[in-house]
Amino acid sequence: MTSVKEFRIDEEATDEELGEGAFVFTDAYSVFDWGQMPDRIPDKGASLCAMGAFNFELLESEGVPTHYRGVVDDGDVVSLAETSSPPWEMAIDLTQVPDLPHEGRSYDYDHYHEAAGENYLVPLEIVFRNRVPVGSSLRRRTEPADHGLEFDEWPEEAVDLAEPIVEFSTKYEEGDRYLDREEADAIAGVASIDDLEETAREVNRIVTEQAESADLTHEDGKIECLYYQGEIRVADVVGTFDENRFSYEGTQLSKEVLRQYHKRTQPDWVEAVEEAKAEAKRQDVADWKSLCDVEPEPLEDHVIETARDLYCAGANAYTGRELFDAPPLSSAIGAVQRL
Repeated sequence: MTSVKEFRIDEEATDEELGEGAFVFTDAYSVFDWGQMPDRIPDKGASLCAMGAFNFELLESEGVPTHYRGVVDDGDVVSLAETSSPPWEMAIDLTQVPDLPHEGRSYDYDHYHEAAGENYLVPLEIVFRNRVPVGSSLRRRTEPADHGLEFDEWPEEAVDLAEPIVEFSTKYEEGDRYLDREEADAIAGVASIDDLEETAREVNRIVTEQAESADLTHEDGKIECLYYQGEIRVADVVGTFDENRFSYEGTQLSKEVLRQYHKRTQPDWVEAVEEAKAEAKRQDVADWKSLCDVEPEPLEDHVIETARDLYCAGANAYTGRELFDAPPLSSAIGAVQRL
């Protein structure tokens, strides 16, 4: 199980063939890599499943290969339009995910690819950015000139990009890290780093255009991919409020709302998480969470209700369908602004 969705295997993948399985979405949420937080957000799982299905069907219609097979409705695998209610379960093709041995923070990718052959989940996240907000890690790691921007230093306000920035980060390391292109290429195995980037840019274009049709701004996001007999296919889930950052009239419409709320209301826990990650890096150990001696506190009921309406109203707006009983997006955003 991931931190927010369960993973079911119906038929194992082999070296030569894809398998079959499903994601079963839950109402759990995670921030700061903590894993499941103390609360559940009603209808969050269904909103993510519906948005993910909508985007996969959009990608397929644009000729982008994916691992999506449909959503599960009363035991049948159907398209999103054929469902009788917002779906919780997504049927997918499965690829191989070998073990990734490690000693401390040193990971054996050679072992991963020897076991994977030519049917495997690429152990990378491909990140695309259309905007560089204040507080973005990109500001700490790079200079504007690294991206062809005409600033001597990063401005105090958000920077909108004429061309998206694409980066690569690790997927299965305990503390994920951004990579230069050479290391990302090595970690990708036989999958072409150029093809991975091209796929990410195409996904970004499609999601950005769909967001614009709903008066949303698509700020950034990520994809994961599988490699199967020479072809790159988009995997995991795409273009949801957990994978991507969207905004509406300048207000965040994504999991970032919950991140920022915890920063304001539970700063001791957020600081303890950052200190634990830093200490794990100093000790060269992977399990940073065991070094954190502060636990997150549950949210108040009105915050959970606001988050629920944000996910549901956002899904309605993005898909252009009344999937959920939710207030208009402008009202949901107003509640977020009052948190």
